[in-house]
Amino acid sequence: MVPTSTVLTPPIEPMLAKVADELPHGEGFLFEPKWDGFRAIVFRKNNEVVIQSRDLRPLDRYFPELVKALGEILPKGCVVDGEIVVARGQGLDFDALQQRLHPAPSRVARLAQETPSSFVAFDLLAAGGKSTMALPQSERRARLEQLLGSAKPPVYLTPMTRERGIALDWLERFEGAGLDGVMAKPQDAPYQPGKRAMLKIKHVRSADCVVAGFRWYKETRDAVGSLLLGLYNDAGVLQHVGVTSAFTMEMRRQLADELEHLRKNAMENHPWRDWANASAGGADAMPGESQDARRMPGARSRWSGGKDLSWEPVRPERVCEVKYDHLQGDRFRHATQFLRWREDKRPEDCRYDQLEVTTAFELEKVFGAGRK
Repeated sequence: MVPTSTVLTPPIEPMLAKVADELPHGEGFLFEPKWDGFRAIVFRKNNEVVIQSRDLRPLDRYFPELVKALGEILPKGCVVDGEIVVARGQGLDFDALQQRLHPAPSRVARLAQETPSSFVAFDLLAAGGKSTMALPQSERRARLEQLLGSAKPPVYLTPMTRERGIALDWLERFEGAGLDGVMAKPQDAPYQPGKRAMLKIKHVRSADCVVAGFRWYKETRDAVGSLLLGLYNDAGVLQHVGVTSAFTMEMRRQLADELEHLRKNAMENHPWRDWANASAGGADAMPGESQDARRMPGARSRWSGGKDLSWEPVRPERVCEVKYDHLQGDRFRHATQFLRWREDKRPEDCRYDQLEVTTAFELEKVFGAGRK
């Protein structure tokens, strides 16, 4: 635990959350919307603003408009935990946010004008040059409200409620504005860097998907690392929508055996044949290329960290049911969870129209939800 007299300097590991199936019952929790953006800890020094990412890297250079705004709004000597988001239309746009991490300064400057970012604050780690991390969550929230209660865009204070019924309503309605669920924070807990000391309750749904390929597990050739999933669109084209990858080692080897017979002549009439050929030729999937290129299951990009994303095609004849949280565009936002094989489903029946459509919700109403 960090004493309140300690001066905080970067980097600091952010406090994390573990997944829960439902909102906790009883008293003693603060509920907040779960934002879908880049986690960031902001350090307001004497004449400097440092923005640190979840993985302890600097983000300042990618968000110059935020550096300027935070320097004007935050008092010196404070450290604030929050989320960087990009809002377009009435909701959040994670794809646009990803594009902000660009190596070229000229493009960074242009994107700062075209897709400006915002910062949503939800915890206070220091104020007046002294750490507040040892204080209970409820006290840190009260001090954060004093600090940012009258903040103006692009800096926001996240809504908060102690009422479970209101949080349940947020869980249902706020997804339409692009939010990711609800956080539940024990009101008496200190800030615990690197610890999963909070709860996150996310939207959970299932979908039947075509298995059209897989990746090997690490350096093996007898164990599956992930399954590549597809859904048919209205034009009858099988789109790559994501992966499912959380398997035991026993299951990984079992999957390799089960899919072996589907590898024979898999590429001859495979719907992703052109993608595979482009990937073999060194497709890089960087901005400026076609949307199809960026969706290639084997394409590398700056988000992949140099990982080997080569894949093995299989004939798209098997269907599996997976659990997912939500779509980002036409793909699953996060990796899905494998539930079971669906021998009773035909691959051609795995279409986008099976997925639940969320009702649009205005982002400004999300911020207004926390006001009395």
